[in-house]
Amino acid sequence: MFLANTSLHLRSSPARPAIYNRAMTTALIYDPAYLKHDTGRHPESADRLRVIVSALEADSELQKRVRNVAPRPASDEEIQRCHGRRLLDQIESLCERRERFIDMDTVISPESFEVARLAAGATVTGVDLVFGGEADNAFAFVRPPGHHATPNRAMGFCLFNNAAIGARYAQARYGAERVLIIDWDVHHGNGSQDIFYRDPSVFYFSTHQSPHYPGTGSPSERGEGKGEGYTLNIPLRAYTPARSHREAFTDALKEIERRFPPDLIIISAGFDSALRDPLGNLMLEDRDFAEMTKQALDMADRHSDGRVISVLEGGYNLETLGETVRTHSAALSS
Repeated sequence: MFLANTSLHLRSSPARPAIYNRAMTTALIYDPAYLKHDTGRHPESADRLRVIVSALEADSELQKRVRNVAPRPASDEEIQRCHGRRLLDQIESLCERRERFIDMDTVISPESFEVARLAAGATVTGVDLVFGGEADNAFAFVRPPGHHATPNRAMGFCLFNNAAIGARYAQARYGAERVLIIDWDVHHGNGSQDIFYRDPSVFYFSTHQSPHYPGTGSPSERGEGKGEGYTLNIPLRAYTPARSHREAFTDALKEIERRFPPDLIIISAGFDSALRDPLGNLMLEDRDFAEMTKQALDMADRHSDGRVISVLEGGYNLETLGETVRTHSAALSS
């Protein structure tokens, strides 16, 4: 069961002991408080997590291989490594005034500020777990999602950039020198790109449908200054066959690994790139997500002691999302 009172016992060392005799451990990070981010009749609704929890709990074999862990809220300091103070104050004020919209796409409720803090904290919790040796990898199924949130703007259903906050925390707390963010959401993660665009210590890699919201993510967007060459975008046309999509992903990952062996991999796991998602027109199926997950794990085994943190982004087909996420979680724990 996914309970909110799981305790964590973290070590301070960023590396595991040379002899580490135990089976693969995957942490599933979740809190029922995520359901309190009330968006009403909106694609990004609490029902997304309800179907995910139901699918994960129904798999008894999976439950034997994972740890169910509760997150802690991200602190102001952790959030402000990626976002300006003004954004925190704006979101908190809007929630206190019981406003319903940040923009036309991004719905909030009175609880949304604290829920978003808890969503960002899930990636921070995952970082502690994998660097502290409590888990090999982690999957945080959270809401609101994060990869559209820029340093100074909440947008595209996103309030705080969960993946980016986790990356910066790994650098500040554990000295991670090279963090790779793999974003396979159907939408380009403009916020993640913006946060790290001039930074050679975080490589941002995205496959996404184009043209599509938010209109960014062309191949010419490669980073700037010292960060030039540390952003890689692969825009895909609608209805790109899954095989072609996967080949582009694999080729890019090989090239990234050659140039940027990571200390940590964070996956912005958007499952709206799946076949029949209502907000996208890509064609990946569950087996494709499983293989992409395994590729990330293989790279992590070679360079980062297996450290992978996956954080939920999009995915809006309530009939298929639960099984897709279960498949992803099973691949992480296999």
